[in-house]
Amino acid sequence: MDEQQTFADAALAEIAQCMAEPARARILCCLMDGHARTATELAAVGEVAASTASAHLARLSSAGLIECQSQGRHRYYKLAGGEVGAALEAMLVLAGRSVSRAMKPFEPSTPPGMREARRCYDHLAGDWAVRLHDHALRSSWLEIDAALPRAYTLSATGIAGFAALGLDVEAARSSRRRLACACMDWSVRSPHLGGALGAAWLQWLVNETWVEDELDSRALRITPRGRRGLQGLLGLRFA
Repeated sequence: MDEQQTFADAALAEIAQCMAEPARARILCCLMDGHARTATELAAVGEVAASTASAHLARLSSAGLIECQSQGRHRYYKLAGGEVGAALEAMLVLAGRSVSRAMKPFEPSTPPGMREARRCYDHLAGDWAVRLHDHALRSSWLEIDAALPRAYTLSATGIAGFAALGLDVEAARSSRRRLACACMDWSVRSPHLGGALGAAWLQWLVNETWVEDELDSRALRITPRGRRGLQGLLGLRFA
């Protein structure tokens, strides 16, 4: 085994060990809504004392999973990037598999609000996110990128389609991050749209007041206007 492979194995083991502590896992899941929080707030989330939370945050930071930003006298913690959020979402899929019985049909145990729509770091997750992902593929807005795993390219039809909705497609395409990728949804067990385009899509939904943040949760509320808009976009019958 070469030195590079040995280093990768050791790094993976370190990250896995870092996530394996329940308080740290709760902190990471809390930060998946994309918002920054103080150490005091995260101590409450982790159900630990402030001093213990400080040690946990230091461990998560050293592993590259979170980052700290100082503003005046305050320090705020958030996930280190969209890749961390996507990895956590995938881990939650595995966690769901591990507690399900063999051969038992999948039945989501996610709370209804979280299952319908929620933040996966900076992009949309949940039932509506999976529907939108599938709609983009059926409409040939997205095409599978043969060069990169789980990645998509944006077709000419997709550029026109997203632009017609009002998304800033050029800003997403000029981003240094991956344009679009399949992010496995842990409540639906089917991909939703991640990457720069997924983030732009969620920002558009927020700007258009199709979705609203729930208080102190990564769940998103679909507004009446948003429900009508989403149903119209997907060609669904209005309920």
